[in-house]
Amino acid sequence: MDDDLLRADVPQLQALIKKHNIEPKPGLGWGGLIAELFDELVQPELVQPTFVLGHPVEVSPLARRRTTDPRLTDRFELFIAREEIANAFSELNDPDDQRVRFEDQARARAAGDQETHPMDEDFLTALEHGFPPTGGMGLGIDRLVAILTDQPSVRDVILFPPLRTRHAES
Repeated sequence: MDDDLLRADVPQLQALIKKHNIEPKPGLGWGGLIAELFDELVQPELVQPTFVLGHPVEVSPLARRRTTDPRLTDRFELFIAREEIANAFSELNDPDDQRVRFEDQARARAAGDQETHPMDEDFLTALEHGFPPTGGMGLGIDRLVAILTDQPSVRDVILFPPLRTRHAES
């Protein structure tokens, strides 16, 4: 099989997933299969700071499509020490494309994928009224602090008491 996954079709990706004994979520298309392969085979190897670009549309329901390859989005994630630290993308502002993606997400949820984005009619209405080109980034400060302080778990750096383990009182 060609090593370039961008040229692989769904049957080739399914064969590769089977070869690596990966249990994919039900009902995945091309983009979901690419994401499964990334999660299982690539992410565990990302120790050095690495920017991963061009996530598939299927797993990026709110991100704008790339003009050079409509299967991918204008999105990146920053990984450090095998952990996702930041997620950023150009916002999708096409209400018709957004509706189709929400419908695709609803079908994936019905097939058993609970990590899909829910249908949001209010958001679609807002897009129909006009939404300027925007983008944003989410940065996991807690994960970054855990890496910088060499903590084995994010729970060890979270400041909010309800999220920390309670110690038995004497």
